[in-house]
Parts: sequence; structure tokens; C-alpha cells
Amino acid sequence: MEATQTQLAKPRERNAATIRNEIAEEVGEQHQYLTFLLADEMFAIGILSIREIIEYGAVTDVPMTPPFIRGVLNLRGAVVPVVDLARRFGRPAQQNSKRTCIVIVEIEAANGNQQMGVVVDAVSEVLEIPCSEIEPPPEFGARIRNDFIKGMGKINGKFVIVLDLNRVMSIEEVAVVAKLGRMESPPSTD
Repeated sequence: MEATQTQLAKPRERNAATIRNEIAEEVGEQHQYLTFLLADEMFAIGILSIREIIEYGAVTDVPMTPPFIRGVLNLRGAVVPVVDLARRFGRPAQQNSKRTCIVIVEIEAANGNQQMGVVVDAVSEVLEIPCSEIEPPPEFGARIRNDFIKGMGKINGKFVIVLDLNRVMSIEEVAVVAKLGRMESPPSTD
């Protein structure tokens, strides 16, 4: 119980310098980020997590999954889950356009790395963001969960939300939500 209370208290004790150090340790030499749009807001993911970018299409719907799971796709014989990032952030689903694409990312999982697809409105560019230009996430006012934000990158006087991909795409959390969805489903009357 005490360990849990200590762990819960840690985020409040973190200051800007501590968060910058954590970002520098996590990022290491990584300063390049793929930027993309989601409902006219700019986000960034470290390029070391990105495997490829593909045109949106051929996503197979999977019943009894959380609303933010669009389905799965066949990527050279591998089944890759596809997450609608807008829905993951609690926003309404966006209409697909010619620029909608799926960014294939690799995240850390308990049994090794896992590939997942992320639906974004449009990919912008790869930008260099030095650690010194990444501010801690805001305490409040963000339109997405604070724990999803690694930091706020400053680029030409504007902010880009740098995502903590392992938290956004947490396999454990996705599995728990999926399990809850199955448990809450009404029993079959067949």
C-alpha cells in the first residue's frame, strides 16, 4: 500500500528539470520526430519507434473491441492492430480523406516488441527537436490524457505535442478495456 501511495505521489513531485532529464534519458540521441495532424492539432512521435507509413485501407473490423480499435490489417502476413488515435484521445472519429494514413509503430510489450498501426489525418514531416526545446507536459488544460504526453516541443514559436507512445498504445490497457467491453456485453439470447 505504501509503495502505491509513493508511486502516485511521484508525478506531482516532478519539476521541469526532472522531466527534461527523463526526456533526455529516454530519447538519448534521438532528436528527430515524425509530425502529423489529428483534427488540426500537431503531434509528434520519435522516429525510432516508426517502422513505416502506409495508405489507409484494408482494415478488417474485429467485433467486441474498444471503440478506438479500428480493427486489424495484414502487413506482409502479420496481424497488426490498428488504433484510431482520435478515438483513443476521447475525440469523435474523423472522416477518412486522401491524406489519412496508418503509421506502423513498434512499442514495448511484456513479451517483446509489438507492431501496431496508428490512424492519423495526415503526416507532416520529420523535424529535429532538441531536448532543450521540449517542455514538460501541462498540468491541466490538455485535450488528451496528461500521461499520454511526453512533452511539448517548441518549433518556430508553436508547440507540438510529443507523445509517449508506450503509454498511448499500452497493450495492457487496451487488453483491459477490451476485456471490460466483453464483460459488459449483454448475454446472448440464442
